[in-house]
Amino acid sequence: MSAKERVVVRSVLSVPASSTEMAGKGLSSAADAVFLDLEDAVAPDSKPEARGNIVHALRELNWEGRPTFYRMNALDTPYFYRDIVEVVEEAGDRLDSILVPKVECPEDLHALDTLLSSVEMNSDLEPGKVKLEAQIESAKGLVNVDSIVHTTDRLEALHFGPGDYAASVHMPQKSIGTMDEWDEAYPGHRMDYPMHRIVVAARAAGLRALDGPVADYQDEEGLRESCLIARSMGFDGKWCIHPSQVETVNEVFSPTEEEIEWAKTVIEAYEEANASGSGSITVNGQMVDAASIRMARNTLELAEGEAPPGER
Repeated sequence: MSAKERVVVRSVLSVPASSTEMAGKGLSSAADAVFLDLEDAVAPDSKPEARGNIVHALRELNWEGRPTFYRMNALDTPYFYRDIVEVVEEAGDRLDSILVPKVECPEDLHALDTLLSSVEMNSDLEPGKVKLEAQIESAKGLVNVDSIVHTTDRLEALHFGPGDYAASVHMPQKSIGTMDEWDEAYPGHRMDYPMHRIVVAARAAGLRALDGPVADYQDEEGLRESCLIARSMGFDGKWCIHPSQVETVNEVFSPTEEEIEWAKTVIEAYEEANASGSGSITVNGQMVDAASIRMARNTLELAEGEAPPGER
């Protein structure tokens, strides 16, 4: 899922790897990306079978042109090395990337880079073929995020984990991803600091940035508010834990007609000014500078991005 290819990923649907039926349903959704989860969604005794389900999904199911990826177990568990070896050896030729939970330091990704290189050599895969996406969901991970993003060329995205982050810093929280009564005690958005720091680190390294989920999949209003906050901070998209959340996420993380028209107007005015040799541009009574042009181009690039599954 190369950032260099400018893949548009607004919605990222999490599907338990323990259920082949749910994998099929997830892949038939309108989500831009789907990952099969070996971590929190799978009980310890079910993890070996779930690895086999991932191999089956990679080889047999129709991903409809989406990037193929799954979430492994964290490096401080007894499961992670088998999550890598068994899946990559059996289906590495069909795999684009692995989502790594609870990344806390550059050494975590160094270890995975080394292990993946060995498995790729053993499986006759191109070196560096399997990419990585890192979840930042602890105080230690956030402190080290600026180093983490420069660890390996395999890394393509950062994901924020709000639930585990809140637990890590002892932040009281009743509902993951949405506001609760504790937010009323704080003058602002309590997750502003970790979210914005993750976006800045990702952008500085040329990576994508994805926000974490809203746990209450029936709270459409809370989901929409959470999406608006994440997009306003610069995130590319957001996790979904249920297919019913996909439509709202895709909508909020897509430019509106008004945004697109504004961007076209700004670009047109800029090009006309350049042609006439004018150094200043005004659009609808507002001065437009180089930063405005870059924002307008970002909007048009997103609007013209690759159509997601179900919209081709």
